[in-house]
Order: sequence, then structure tokens, then C-alpha cells
Amino acid sequence: MKYQDIITQIDNKVFQPVYFLMGEETYYIDKISDYISKTILNPEEKEFNQTTLYGKDIDVVTIVSEAKQFPFGSEYRVVIVKEAQDIKSIDNIDSYLHAPSPSTILVICYKYKKIDKRKKFGKELSKRTLLFESEKLYENQIPKWIKDYVMELKFSIDEKSCRTLTEY
Repeated sequence: MKYQDIITQIDNKVFQPVYFLMGEETYYIDKISDYISKTILNPEEKEFNQTTLYGKDIDVVTIVSEAKQFPFGSEYRVVIVKEAQDIKSIDNIDSYLHAPSPSTILVICYKYKKIDKRKKFGKELSKRTLLFESEKLYENQIPKWIKDYVMELKFSIDEKSCRTLTEY
């Protein structure tokens, strides 16, 4: 699934129980997790129903226990796991993926690496989560990315300017 498709789904209030965001390019991983953080819950609900965890400080058991909690005064609970690449035995979260809590939106940000989709855990991620893979941009893709980014900001840019920015 592409970045813009995920944002459109969230805007249409179509939420997935688990978002697994991975890849070498961290820009879109951060952008999606920040958008989820800012959009799904209103400010009053965030205090009790939104949790941000960091991979260096936690394990899979902590993630699962946070994800299984019920929301308080809200329809959803949002659990965001940043730096998930630092979690040892991340594949143990497989048991939660088989029966995720319907009231929890779990966002796992797995940066700078990819899970091998040929292995069992990678196949489970593909089947049971919204799996977003943020690919590193090649140099020939940068002008298009610049143009799309400028359009997203509701401005326009010509080809010469795109090439100049690409060079620098």
C-alpha cells in the first residue's frame, strides 16, 4: 500500500488494527505514525488512550499488554511503537497478530531495516497487518518526489527547479 492510500483511509475513518511500517527510508514511516498520532483521537482522548513506546525500553510482552487494554472514554486506543527494530524477538508479537484487539490501533515503526517476507513472520505480517514498506529513493526518483512534495504543500515547481534541487 502506498503512503497516500494509507492517509486517505485514515481520513475516511477506515482503521486497521495493526500498522507495520518498515523500511530503509524513514521519512514516510515518521509521517504516517505522526499522522495517526494527530488524527485518530481528539486531544481530550489522547491523555488516557494514546501511548508511545520505544523499542530500546520495552519487549513484546509490554506491547501486547498495552495493546490489549480497553479504551477509556473513547472508541479507540492508539499504541505507537517507535524504534521497533531495537526490540529483541519482535517475531513473538505473532500471537497478538492472530487476535488483535478490535478497539486498539497498534502502529509499529521498524526503521532502517526490513523484515524478510519469505520467512514465516514476514508472511504473517503481510496477511494480518497493513504492511507499509518505505523504499529508499534512487537518484532518478528524487525529482518526482520533490514535485509530489511541493504539490502536497499546495505549491507548484517547474522541471528546472526540480533538477536543481536534486543536484544539491
